[in-house]
Amino acid sequence: MPVDLISLAIIALVAAACPILAKLIPGKLVPETVFLLIAGAVLGPNLVGAIELTESVGLLSDLGLAFLFLLAGYEINPKSLTGSQGKRGLATWAVSIVLAFLFVHFAGRLFDNELESVAVAIALTTTALGTLMPILKERELMGTRVGESVLAYGTWGELCPVLAMALLLSTRAEWKTILILLAFAALCVLVAVVPAKAKKAGHKLFNFLTANAEGTSQTMMRVTVLLLVGLVALSAAFDLDIVLGAFASGFVLRYIIPEGDHALEHKLDGVAYGFLIPIFFVVSGAKIDLLAVFQQPALLVGFIVLLLLIRAVPIFAALSTGKDTRDISSHNRLTIALYCTTALPIIVAVTSVAVSAGAMPQETASVLVAAGAITVFLMPLLGSLTYRVADAKPIEAVREIARNPRDIGDILREHWELERLLARQEAAARLAARRDRHEGRETPWEDIAFGLQRSSARKRALDEALDLAAQEMSAKKAAAGESVNEHVAPLAERRLQQREERRRRMAERAVREYHRRMKEMGNAAERMGIDREEARRMFEGARDARASLLRELHEEPRRDEEEDPRA
Repeated sequence: MPVDLISLAIIALVAAACPILAKLIPGKLVPETVFLLIAGAVLGPNLVGAIELTESVGLLSDLGLAFLFLLAGYEINPKSLTGSQGKRGLATWAVSIVLAFLFVHFAGRLFDNELESVAVAIALTTTALGTLMPILKERELMGTRVGESVLAYGTWGELCPVLAMALLLSTRAEWKTILILLAFAALCVLVAVVPAKAKKAGHKLFNFLTANAEGTSQTMMRVTVLLLVGLVALSAAFDLDIVLGAFASGFVLRYIIPEGDHALEHKLDGVAYGFLIPIFFVVSGAKIDLLAVFQQPALLVGFIVLLLLIRAVPIFAALSTGKDTRDISSHNRLTIALYCTTALPIIVAVTSVAVSAGAMPQETASVLVAAGAITVFLMPLLGSLTYRVADAKPIEAVREIARNPRDIGDILREHWELERLLARQEAAARLAARRDRHEGRETPWEDIAFGLQRSSARKRALDEALDLAAQEMSAKKAAAGESVNEHVAPLAERRLQQREERRRRMAERAVREYHRRMKEMGNAAERMGIDREEARRMFEGARDARASLLRELHEEPRRDEEEDPRA
């Protein structure tokens, strides 16, 4: 008992310190999950030995894993799985598992037995959706198109490997496993349908649970814990992985309360993310033998590369060919594919089964788990870069800097402004999705964007004036560039023309994007019935601001002549 409590106290200390460390890194580039895994690996029995992996600590870790998948299953909208994107997600996982088995078939010399090769093949097709959920929430991606696609593809990447483990890694005959899975599914349906019917009929028991959800009774919370622990125990009794029961409990809970329950969700987050889930990540890190990992760097790097080829490439191809996703920008499609390549919990489960069966050495299992832990850090990091930085067109910026190195400050500033312009649409869409969840209705993001613009009419007027002024300034300076004094050096003249051409392209791009969005906001204003007098005042303000800026532009050449008589 003292050993259990000491280990738990150290884990609690790590769990409290990791969010602070993650906050110190600008931009949230490194999720706190990575710090939990690293701390577990360092303090675990393979290095320092401060954390002992006892049965009590292991039980708490399993509960953390169960809560992680409960919340993951609860966040998933069943319609997203049966829709076009969900069907492509299932087909994509089928392609991934075929590619994985082709690899283990042609690389059979690398594996000691068939069970080990099957375990590696399943591990190559996973998506750590439960691990991604807190990262997506931290980065406010839930409710965006990127977040919805990650859920659609990641759900199958989490659920299908669990089913494959039950079918392919079980010591039972396959037909027995299929019957057990069908029986388990039937019980889950029964557990979901009966409470949903009782809720719809207004049964006294359900009303009692709702009325006593607060206070010391906490009836809804207790029933949710009963649902989770009951299905996890049922899956364990059927000799299935506990992840399957936890995932099923999340689906059942969402089926019973499809509209959501903010108070219950808040309590679940407190118990899960505040206590149990950090224990799971620290214990997962403690199972990694860093010395064994350092001895096999080729296996570590090779497994990560295979994850990208077998999991990320098919998802990117599916997003690029889908009718409802091909309009997503290429860097956002890459972001989704990278997020879906994050893998850890299923790798831990698969390797544990293989090691217990004597089919995989513990050293190899440590390397695969370490590779999964690295993807928890690497893939979200790359995803954040492709999701946000790519909006600023960095490759184009590098080319412009190479041509005009003296203008590096202006180039970076212009590309950063372009990224901020595109970020406005994302913020409006996220705000609309958040409002929809609370009010239970759908609001076009254009309406939200128009509301934000109305709250700052002066800013909108200045934006329009600045865009128009930038366009006219570019045209005026381009015309002036043609009549440069013949004594000016050709190199300086060419450099001036290149700068103005670059600014003209940036101004045209910003104006096109701005006018497109203004048109959408105008349509939204008509639907919302904005008062004509108010609209007139807003546009008069824009016109006055534009006129003021144009007057300054006319005065600018005179000031230039006074400063430089040679002009």
